[in-house]
Amino acid sequence: MLYRYGKDEKGRPVKKAVVYTKEEHLIPAYKIDPDAYKIVSRLKDNGFTAYIVGGAVRDLLVGRTPKDFDIVTDATPSKIKRIFRNSRIIGRRFRLVHVIFGLKIFEVSTFRSNAEGSIGNDFGTIDEDVMRRDFTINALYYDPIAEQVIDYVGGVRDIKKSVLKPVIPLETIFVEDPVRMLRAIKYSSTTGCQMSWALKRKIRHSAHLLSPVSPSRLTEEMLKIINGGHAFEIVSECLAMDLYMYLQPSATAMMYNNPEFEKNYLLHMKELDEAVTKDKEMRLGKKLVFLIKDFILTLTDWKKEIKSESSVGELYTKTWTECRNFVLPMNPQRTELEYAIRTALREIGVSIRIPKKGKGAGSEVPPENSESDKPKKKKKKSKKKSHKPLDMNSTALESKKPATESSVEKK
Repeated sequence: MLYRYGKDEKGRPVKKAVVYTKEEHLIPAYKIDPDAYKIVSRLKDNGFTAYIVGGAVRDLLVGRTPKDFDIVTDATPSKIKRIFRNSRIIGRRFRLVHVIFGLKIFEVSTFRSNAEGSIGNDFGTIDEDVMRRDFTINALYYDPIAEQVIDYVGGVRDIKKSVLKPVIPLETIFVEDPVRMLRAIKYSSTTGCQMSWALKRKIRHSAHLLSPVSPSRLTEEMLKIINGGHAFEIVSECLAMDLYMYLQPSATAMMYNNPEFEKNYLLHMKELDEAVTKDKEMRLGKKLVFLIKDFILTLTDWKKEIKSESSVGELYTKTWTECRNFVLPMNPQRTELEYAIRTALREIGVSIRIPKKGKGAGSEVPPENSESDKPKKKKKKSKKKSHKPLDMNSTALESKKPATESSVEKK
C-alpha cells in the first residue's frame, strides 16, 4: 500500500491519501472505456493531471460496469477545449467540458476549490476538490494509466464495509445542496451501503429544504429514479424519509389517504424496475405509464364512460390535464407524457390517439379514422403563381377518377 503525502501548516510531511495499486483494488483494465482512457492519456500528455472520478470508480470497485465515466483534471475548461476539438464548454457559473466521441459524451471538470464551501465555482487542487464530494464512496480518483486508486477519505474501506458516510459535515451538507438527500437514498438503495442513524435523522429533519429546489432539478432526479431500475427501493425509502412529497406531492398525498393506492403504486414501481431491467432502451413514455396508471383509474367510472360512448377527445383532454398536474413538479417531455396517457387509457379500454404536433392538449381529439384525420390542402397566397397549376391539377384529378356506379348504369 502506498501513501500520498502533503504538508501541514508548519511544512512538515503528512499523509494525505492512500494509494491502492492494481493488485489491491483489482479493477480490470477491460472495464475502462477506451475513450475515457484516451481523454486521461491526452490530458497527461499535455502536462496535466487527470483522473476518472466519482460513481464510475465506485462501480468499478464493486465489480460493475459504469454507465458514465466522469473525468476531473487540473486543466481549465479553455485548455481542455484546445486539446479536444470534439468538445464544448457548458455552464456559466460552474463551467465544465463535454468531450464527444460518437454517441458518447464524457464530462470533464476542473478541480474545484472549497474556499466558498462545497458549492463555490473557483478552481482549486485535488486536495480541495475531494472535500467537495458528497459521500466517501463517490470521492475516489482512479488513474487508468498508472492503474491506481487515490483515496483521501476512506472511501474504499467504506465500500468494503457497505457504509454510506458523508464527506461534508452534516451541519452544512444538505443546507448547501438539498438534492444530496435524494442522492444519499439513491446510493444506499443501489449499492447496499447503509446510512448511519445520524445521517437518516439529519435527512428527516432537513426534508423541507427540498421545497425551493427548482422543478428542473427535481425532474432530473425523478427521471434518474424511473430510469435506474431501483425505483421501488428508492421511492419506498423516500416515503419513509418524508422526501417523496417534494418529488411527487399529489401521489404522496393519495398514498397517505389511501393504503390501497400506496400498495398498488409501489407494486407498479416493482413492475417498472423489472421492465427497465429487461429493456434498457425502453422509451420514457412506457415508463411513465407505471407512474400514472393508478391515478387515471381514480378519475372516473371508466366502464360507465365506455358504455355511454363519451367523447374520446373530451376524455383525453381532461385526463391529460389531470395527469399533467399529478406528476408536477416533474416536467417530462410532452410527447412522452401523451404516449403514457394514451397507453394507460388503452389498457382501460379507451382507444385513443395522441394529437398531432401543433395541437394543444386542450383541443378536441377526434377518434381514429375520422374525417379530421384526412390531410387538408393548403392554399397558396400568390394568385399569379397558383391559379393555373391548381386548375390544371383539379381537372387532371377529376379526369382520372374511376367511374361511379351511377355513371356505369347510365352508359
